[in-house]
Amino acid sequence: MTDLPPTDSNAPPYSVSELAFALKRTLEDRYGFVRLRGELSKVTHHGNGHVYLTIKDDKAAIDGVVWKGNVRSLGVRPEHGLEVIVTGKITTYPAGSRYQIVIDSMEAAGVGALLAQLERLKAKLASEGLFEPSRKRPLPSMPAVVGVITSPTGAVIRDILHRIRDRWPCRVLVWPVVVQGEAAAGQVSAAIRGFNAIAPGGPVPRPDILIVARGGGSVEDLWAFNDEALARTVAEGTIPLISAVGHETDTTLIDFVSDRRAPTPTAAAEIATPVLAELRALISDFDRRLNRCGSRVLEERRTRLTSAARGLPRPTDLLALAQQRFDIASGRLDAALQRNTAVHAQDLLKVTARLTPDALRRQHAAKAERLADLSRRLNACGTRAPERARTHARLPVLWERLQSAGTRRLTRAEEQLAGLDKLRRSLDPRRPMELGFALVRKADGTIIRSSAALALGDHVALQFADGEREAVIGNDGPPPSAVRPAPAPRPKPPPPKTEQGDLF
Repeated sequence: MTDLPPTDSNAPPYSVSELAFALKRTLEDRYGFVRLRGELSKVTHHGNGHVYLTIKDDKAAIDGVVWKGNVRSLGVRPEHGLEVIVTGKITTYPAGSRYQIVIDSMEAAGVGALLAQLERLKAKLASEGLFEPSRKRPLPSMPAVVGVITSPTGAVIRDILHRIRDRWPCRVLVWPVVVQGEAAAGQVSAAIRGFNAIAPGGPVPRPDILIVARGGGSVEDLWAFNDEALARTVAEGTIPLISAVGHETDTTLIDFVSDRRAPTPTAAAEIATPVLAELRALISDFDRRLNRCGSRVLEERRTRLTSAARGLPRPTDLLALAQQRFDIASGRLDAALQRNTAVHAQDLLKVTARLTPDALRRQHAAKAERLADLSRRLNACGTRAPERARTHARLPVLWERLQSAGTRRLTRAEEQLAGLDKLRRSLDPRRPMELGFALVRKADGTIIRSSAALALGDHVALQFADGEREAVIGNDGPPPSAVRPAPAPRPKPPPPKTEQGDLF
């Protein structure tokens, strides 16, 4: 150790390490046990098992660490934006001249202010239907132009371009924006509206699909993508949009309104584009399968044709029998023609024999005799024509007399039918009941025809025209003042018509 130069002060100088560790001991002794409330931010789960985080409020922030041995005993899992109450001790990190809290326990104190605001905004947009799956547009399978909205200087754009170039070489339009800070939401909204305003077929090609990309970060770093105006701009767009903000565990508001969410920007490039090599291999496979199917069909048809040909006879065998019949028919044709000619010659001779002068005279005499007979019959018919005319003239008179006689016959038949009906009604056993009489029967159903058949106290049934009544036989003799009214005289039928015409 080198000698120090002389000074006017008697205080010994500290080395940096001595001062740093002295401060460390002082803080640990003074704040060996503290309870701290705040919102978690920048939570990092290290590969060795430790958890590094930041606890903040609206005015200050302090770093914290949870050692591997205490992670499992925590009451909650540390997450971005979670408001917690932690217990631990204050210490320093001498190598960086920073103080921090070593956390022994952690419990939830409620949802953080940022997350509470985000949940309220999500509930509002969800009630308006902006998160409905039915409004999400399908992604094109083979886009010709891909629009990317991201920072032009970060590693995100390089990863996207590299992935698209490897999978599906197509045109990529990059709209540079800032992806963090107060201006980020406005620039991203303007980029989305600008891409949607491009007219199809213009000098600048219109993208078939959009990608909004940003790397991972804390809740504060990604807060620009939770803007309400940006979410509504995404929902109003007409071009399908993929949200690729943050890493797989990060969730922002535009993830819910976009048509598809990608866990990483690289995954967004994979979702937006197919693999050209795979498509070529698929087409080649389809071509091979098509050729193989065609060859198999042709071979199958060829085999079936060969099998059918083996089962069929030879053409010469099929034509041999017909050829033989043709030869026989052609040999018989000359003889048949000669016989036909001979038969027609005989018929001609018969006809010419009937055309001799004697035969013609006989035919003429027979026709003259038939003509004379027809003339006589015609004259006789002409003689009977006046008599037939007189007979026809009497037909209307005879027709009138016939109608009059038929009418009189029908009238007499009706009168006879009416008389028979009156006779039928007079012989009807119910007719006297309609006139006021009653039919008397004993209890066993026997009809009483005389008063001698009844004794005092017998039960009888009196049948009237409209029903039956029961009675008991009392004293003998007729009832007092029983007077039967005289029957009304029946009207006499009109005398039948005796006028009758003469048919002759």
